[in-house]
Amino acid sequence: MKIKPRKFQVQEGDKVDLDKWPTRVKPLYASSAQYQTLLETQVAELSAQQQLLYASSSHAVLLIFQAMDAAGKDGAIRHVMSGINPQGCQVFSFKHPSATELEHDFLWRTTQCLPERGRIGIFNRSYYEEVLIVRVHPEILRSQGLPDGLLNEKTIWKERYRSIIDQESHLHRNGTRIIKFFLHLSKEEQRKRFIDRIDEPEKNWKFSQADIVERGFWNEYMHAYEACLSATSTRHAPWYVVPADDKENARLIIARIVLDTLRSLGMRYPETDAGRRKTLQAIRRELMEEARGN
Repeated sequence: MKIKPRKFQVQEGDKVDLDKWPTRVKPLYASSAQYQTLLETQVAELSAQQQLLYASSSHAVLLIFQAMDAAGKDGAIRHVMSGINPQGCQVFSFKHPSATELEHDFLWRTTQCLPERGRIGIFNRSYYEEVLIVRVHPEILRSQGLPDGLLNEKTIWKERYRSIIDQESHLHRNGTRIIKFFLHLSKEEQRKRFIDRIDEPEKNWKFSQADIVERGFWNEYMHAYEACLSATSTRHAPWYVVPADDKENARLIIARIVLDTLRSLGMRYPETDAGRRKTLQAIRRELMEEARGN
């Protein structure tokens, strides 16, 4: 399977125009059966890499997923990470901030959920909501309790981008590798998926009136995403714009990008020194003698 992650990566300094980024590319699979085989192979590899990450305990990995409604974030997380040991993986979903969270800076609530070394952390939405939905709906910004002097909408977004970049750079310097995915869905494909959620009773719970309200701000969201991706994709914490009109294809692309990142860490299982091996062999002899005694 030929996947070139760099094809989907926003390079540092690039000015993003989402109209020029595809929402659909040539499928990486020829049939549903082949898709299942490819995904299962990748999931098995991810499981092995996650065990190595946990054993070496020298790095943490943070995956961030952002997208418009119905782009497939939940499904991508569920399918791609299905083989990961739950002890080594943590998933957090961030919605409207609580009253307590609003008493702190905008990075506070997500900072508490960062993965420790040896683990993979997944943010289903993240601190990036503070430069996306809050930018589209500035009334949210005005309700956050900030001093009036800091509510200059001409400067606050650049200031928040700077805070985000500084935090991500700090995390990288301390062993956390960050991969950010924007699932790029077309407006037409979203329309189809909304209709499916209405037509299929078992999917009704996924749909809310708010989804339609937010769809009305589509252009504003695209501008907010373009500004965000342009400002915050760095060499150490890159954004990947993943074509999301084909859910299966998106999952294969995401899995490959995560795998390549894990492999790039050059991890090894901890080596056992001579003293440790001697101790283990002595314990082994005791256990063998115990079995003979029984």
